[in-house]
Amino acid sequence: MVNMSSFRHESFAEPGSAAPEPTPGVLRLMLQPRIVRGALNLSLVIGTVLKVIKNGAQCWAHHAVNIWQVAMNFVLLRCVSSYCAARNEAQRRGD
Repeated sequence: MVNMSSFRHESFAEPGSAAPEPTPGVLRLMLQPRIVRGALNLSLVIGTVLKVIKNGAQCWAHHAVNIWQVAMNFVLLRCVSSYCAARNEAQRRGD
């Protein structure tokens, strides 16, 4: 069952009581510098390893590699790692 007292709007708060601190959403957490740095580091390492596994033969044979696919590989990994870190942080804080 949901505790409705936690959904009380601040205009209905008792006089003299402090309004609850708003908790940051997952998107705000994803943009925190600590999470951004960690996500970038993780995406660089994992993205490089995955790219070598997937296209290593092409690189060694000096064939062309689609730079758009390489970039999207790193961007996708960065987004996923940022989301996971932000979600874990939100759960740790009790959101």
